[in-house]
Amino acid sequence: MIKLSNKARAMKPSPTLAVMSKAKAYIAKGIDVINFGVGEPDFNTPEYIKDAGIKAIKDNFTRYTPTPGIVPLREAICKKFKDDNGLDYEPSQILVSPGAKASIVFILMAICDAGDQVIVPSPYWVSYPDQVDIAGGRTLLLETTEEDNFKIDPNELKKLIADNPNVKALMLNNPNNPTGAIYSKDELIKIGDICLENNILIIADEIYEKLVYDGAIHYAIAALKPEFKDITVIINGVSKAYAMTGWRLGYSAGPKYIIDAASSLQGHITSNTNSMTQKATVAALLQDDGSIEKMRQEFELRKDFMYAELNKIDHVSTTAPQGAFYIMVNVDYYLKNNIKSIKNDVELCSFLLEEAKIAIVPGSAFGNDKLVRFSYANSMDNLREGVKRFAQGLKSLL
Repeated sequence: MIKLSNKARAMKPSPTLAVMSKAKAYIAKGIDVINFGVGEPDFNTPEYIKDAGIKAIKDNFTRYTPTPGIVPLREAICKKFKDDNGLDYEPSQILVSPGAKASIVFILMAICDAGDQVIVPSPYWVSYPDQVDIAGGRTLLLETTEEDNFKIDPNELKKLIADNPNVKALMLNNPNNPTGAIYSKDELIKIGDICLENNILIIADEIYEKLVYDGAIHYAIAALKPEFKDITVIINGVSKAYAMTGWRLGYSAGPKYIIDAASSLQGHITSNTNSMTQKATVAALLQDDGSIEKMRQEFELRKDFMYAELNKIDHVSTTAPQGAFYIMVNVDYYLKNNIKSIKNDVELCSFLLEEAKIAIVPGSAFGNDKLVRFSYANSMDNLREGVKRFAQGLKSLL
């Protein structure tokens, strides 16, 4: 048997995918499970986008394209940045990749040498630490608190940087998965100033940019000061806002020398993103039939319902999300006080799947083992029944 690499053996399966897999296996057996683990919209890709993809196939647009993406798509992405964020980019500063995950990995690979540290605020999206490891860097966790709405404390960021001389980048997920937190303009400026002072690259993951609620405003940190643009790479894509998860397209925008390096890496690993998806994404970015806003409004209704109902449950707490489609619930009381000898969040989630028939993701997957994550990318009927099952499941532990 050939020994696997240390890197491969260190990788762990995505906890969110594991939850979805087990829940789907139950559903396939006819078991009534409500899945709160899913990280994708439950809406179909809008028709005008599907039509563009179908047309690309019928037009035989099925061959290799330039590695960084077709020019019309990169021009459409530049227009999106100008219209939505007030940012001016050239097509040469855009790299189109097969999913935002790939976008992040190629940027990390372009900047990280062995020993370089990447600050990852916790709770974090599950893949960030492993992506840093894949790129050869080292993850440096920055803890955030429920009291601060799980946002970066500038003072704590300064301390962490001062204590670690090899910090190369900061992962900034805004709006945040898993917490739904959104940063204000002033909060972003404080973070940007610290990174500017210490020559740290900001990798701004803004994939949930269009899914914001309660009148909240998403600010692109790169647009807040001219100097910030020089130290920021923006990660975005069409998976979440356009319900195009299976189409696999993400993109990055930033300083040309970084984008060029990432593009060279991509050329040797994946080459171009599939051609039909690129054509469909041009339509997604340049056309609008109102379906994206309808989806956002529906998510806001669900968010309001989930937040109100979860806060009615004894001994749990939640922080109101303003973006994405997740809500974190603090279940620490039930981990410390239960008659089932449940010791941690993974055991709690397993119990709730087996006994209450709901699938939720343990917070340890995101770096905080006192929490569990619900996705409200589900029907209102399922949300209503699922919260009831959650409350009953917790009550049965006392």
